[in-house]
Amino acid sequence: MGSTSAENTDKTANTANTGSAGVGRRDLIKRSAALGLISVPTMSFLSACASGGGGDDSDNDTQGKTSKENPFGVKEGSKLDVVIFKGGYGDDYAKAWEASFKKKWGVTSTHTGTQEITGKLQPRFNAGNPPDIVDDSGAQQIPIDVLYKNGQLLDLAEVLDSPSIDDPGKKVRDTLIPGTIDAGLQGGKIVALNYIYTVWGLWYSGKLFKEKGWEVPKTWDDFLAICKDAKSQGIGGLAHQGKYPYYINVAIMDLIAKTGGLDAMKAIDNLDPKAFVGSDVAKAAVEAIYEVVEKGYLMPGTNGLTHTESQTRWNQYKAVFITSGSWLENEQLKQTPDDFDMQFMPMPLLPDSALPFEAIRAGSGEPFIIPSKAKNLAGAKEFMRMMLSKEWSTLFAKEANSLTILKDGVDTGVQLRPGTQSTVEASDAAGDNTFRYLYTEWYSEMGTALENASNELMAKRIQPAEWLKRCQAAVDKQAKDPESKKNRRD
Repeated sequence: MGSTSAENTDKTANTANTGSAGVGRRDLIKRSAALGLISVPTMSFLSACASGGGGDDSDNDTQGKTSKENPFGVKEGSKLDVVIFKGGYGDDYAKAWEASFKKKWGVTSTHTGTQEITGKLQPRFNAGNPPDIVDDSGAQQIPIDVLYKNGQLLDLAEVLDSPSIDDPGKKVRDTLIPGTIDAGLQGGKIVALNYIYTVWGLWYSGKLFKEKGWEVPKTWDDFLAICKDAKSQGIGGLAHQGKYPYYINVAIMDLIAKTGGLDAMKAIDNLDPKAFVGSDVAKAAVEAIYEVVEKGYLMPGTNGLTHTESQTRWNQYKAVFITSGSWLENEQLKQTPDDFDMQFMPMPLLPDSALPFEAIRAGSGEPFIIPSKAKNLAGAKEFMRMMLSKEWSTLFAKEANSLTILKDGVDTGVQLRPGTQSTVEASDAAGDNTFRYLYTEWYSEMGTALENASNELMAKRIQPAEWLKRCQAAVDKQAKDPESKKNRRD
């Protein structure tokens, strides 16, 4: 699972998300390399992280001499503590990075690959003894906003303003796909680097569609018609990762954005008093999803399954569609039949939608952080700078079947799997019609409340009117936090 599985050049929170409020894909499509990934959007797993004491670096011998080639002063012979979320992308890419880092700088890395991010790292943060660099993703992610509020994250401006390894005449931030660092904003500061370029939407088997004579549904009515046909043949229409309702919110929130346009999306991020209750667009979106539930088009048992359990049954042709981000293909490599032909598609349209069918949710995922009390800050900053080099971006694409946020950052020889190739084609078709929610990064507690409401909805324990009420209550509660005023989409 990606982290969520959750976009700026040198703008602050007040100027982020201008233009399409998403990511222009023109630069990205120039490269024929791999797209994918998770990051999922991070699934909200709120876990209070107390700000710990300790971390006295006065005797920490990790600072070397700075130079033009060594802007942060990496010290040969020092050690780097690296923790990687071992989910949809595995951690082989990070091992390749660490080997490259050791070869160049003589720095030995301590590598930890795990899905238990909170369990392993929260005690270390609390004790003031965090790792040096962390891929903070997955279901057990420590929410970025919690770490930021506790003063436990380094402002990454120094890294972004340092010289690019590939073109020292440019700052690192100027080599990135426009808009992709917005997701790391907290209070106007970039404190997380969302590294992987991600798209979110629906997925299906090209083989199954060909066998059944189905065509990609562009309207919600056409989507329901396929679900109905599938049900008549003993196949579920829609699967979702029931124990992680982040995923079904991809569908609901995509429908809101595509039906109401960017203003409907921004209303949620900006904590509008009519973001849900009083919004005809939100009402139409949640009622559309609930129709799938009412008509029995869900894959049987999907509400009680984890992400991998539900996805595996989908790989076994027990459902036609599933919602996910572009880390899905890599996450399901071992479970996917060779002839499955995994394919991505945008969310179908409700009547009178403001955005075209081709519009997709796209942006950056998989947040990497440098703790403010990291012992080897010089090494961590240089490691992150090297992540944004073409060499390391290509290493990632080869190992994880995914694109990074680096413009033209992957060698053209990298081969794509079918699902990943389909996301590249979808991104090309979308052009500037992309969008990206930020409440998932800004407001983890609110995000959890929205997911909990959707969990109840999919289980038919509440109906759309109550879902809207609960979601609006979560928005209103978040709006009372004075810190929320620091985050704003224009």
